[in-house]
This record gives sequence, structure tokens and C-alpha cells, in this order.
Amino acid sequence: MGRRYKKRETFFSKLVNWTFTLLIAVFFASILSSASAHNLKFAQVSDAHYSSIEADTTYKVLKSSPQILDDVILQINNTPNLDFVMFSGDLVNKPKESQLLEFISRANNLNVPWYGLLGNHDVQEFKMSKEMFFNLLCGHNPSFSYKGPYYSFVPKKGFKVICLDTIILDRVTTNGEISQEQLEWLDKELKQSKNDVVIICMHVPIVEPYISENHRLLNRVDVMEILHKYKNPIIVCSGHYHGTKLIQEDNILYIDTPSLVTYPCAFRVININNQRKKVIVDVYTKQTRLKDVLNTAKVKVMGASFLAGSEYDKDNTFEIEKR
Repeated sequence: MGRRYKKRETFFSKLVNWTFTLLIAVFFASILSSASAHNLKFAQVSDAHYSSIEADTTYKVLKSSPQILDDVILQINNTPNLDFVMFSGDLVNKPKESQLLEFISRANNLNVPWYGLLGNHDVQEFKMSKEMFFNLLCGHNPSFSYKGPYYSFVPKKGFKVICLDTIILDRVTTNGEISQEQLEWLDKELKQSKNDVVIICMHVPIVEPYISENHRLLNRVDVMEILHKYKNPIIVCSGHYHGTKLIQEDNILYIDTPSLVTYPCAFRVININNQRKKVIVDVYTKQTRLKDVLNTAKVKVMGASFLAGSEYDKDNTFEIEKR
């Protein structure tokens, strides 16, 4: 039997194969890049109430707040493809510089940029002014550079994030309010972003997850009048009530996120897919993995299942049509 010779690959055939492989790689990379460009994914953490100096209260597991925060940061760092993290108010339980600096030091362990806005526990007249709060954030958070109590930024093309100040300082109250000057600014921001998906972050919600006259936004009707002028997708993320609620009204999706130190001790991961004719919003709720702390928090509150929300309010997918 004669010998069989393997046909040697020519330089030209090698070049063709290499070029073909490269083109396929470039093609799929462009598809993935395009998909990423139209997708925004972020974590919303609300009402962390960080404290290293206080014992538990009747419904807050304050003593465990540092450990809960560290666990949540680790969970977030293990969540793929996140663009940023938003702490939507009540970063600390007491408006003390030392407490806020401790919080910032821990939050800086996040592997994505993080932002913060004011909660009623973060500031107090003669103790922690709004200016001082933001100066500390600017001075110690490398990804934060906003001096004012309300601000906006563009995380990527096609998306606008607007952060509002709902905190009242001229009197003792847990109600919220948005100043007239800020309302006019909000209207201008929305007018400039008619073709974008807008994410509004605020502490006191526009739509209550449950009725509480002592916690509501006093001029919520004025805010809603402004929002309803615009038909592009608007997602509103808030906290303050420590409840878990999802409410869609036409092109507006309201996301109320629970507290880290009150059962269910949870945060949200929100994924927004910006398609040609619609926007798909996936909302996930993630609890602390500290089971002993979670069990203690559950015992401390009446109506734990109410605060945890229904299955609809925990994890859900929403479609917002573009008009």
C-alpha cells in the first residue's frame, strides 16, 4: 500500500482562515457592544441607616448595619455588568461626620462608580448641612463630583439620571418637599431629555407604597404634573418608607425600595433594555445573606410580609412603549 501524504496548508489558505476567523470575532464583538450600549444596569440601595454607635431599635437592626452594608457591597461586586450604584438617601442613621465618613469608606469598596442623594436622616440643621454632606461625598468618593443637593448625569448615551432633593430642613418633619426652583430645573432637564430613558432618583417617593401622612411628598401633585408632560420612558426610584412596591402608570414606572436595616433588609438590581419601539425594565430584589440578622429583623416588625411586598413587587418585568 502506498503512503498517503497530508496536504500541506498553503500560506494563502492560512491567511484566508485567519481573516475569516477574525471577521467572525469582530462581528460578534460588535453585536455584544451594540447590545451593551443599549442596556443600563444599576443597583439601588436605600435606607442603609449605617451606624457603628447605636444599638438596635424596635424595628431597625442598627447594630448589624455595617455587616449588612458589607454583605450588600460584596453581592453587588459579584453582579456582572453593573454600570453604577445609587444610594437613595438615609446613608447614615445619625447626621454625624464620623458616621458618613465610615459609610463612604465602606462604599468605596464597590468596583463600580457610586452616587448618593439626601435622606432625612443624613442632614440636620446645625449638625450636618446639605453643603457639608455633599462636600464630604466629593472629597472622599472618587466617582462623585456634584456639589449641589440635586444634580443629573448621563451614564451612557440614551439614558439620563436625575437626582432630586426632597428633604425639608427649616422645620422638624419626616415629610418631603421639592422647592419651586428645583421643580423648574426638573422641567428643563426633562425637556432636554425627551428622547432618552430617564431615571429619577429621590428619597421621598412621589407615589406612596402605603399611606403615611407623616412621610409623604407634600407637593407630589406638582411633581406629577411635570412628569406627565413627557411621554418618554421615566423610571422613578425612591425609598424612605422601607417598603417594597412596583407601580406602573403608562410611561412612568415607580420603584419603591426597602431598607437594609428593616425587614426584608434588601436592595434592588434594575436592568433597562432600550429597544427601538419600547423599553424593557427588569427589577430584582436581593436580600442580605446574613440569615441570623434577617431572622432578627423579621421578628422586630409587625407585618413583615407587608414590608417585603408581594411577588409582583419583588421581581418583575415591565414594558414601556415609546411614543
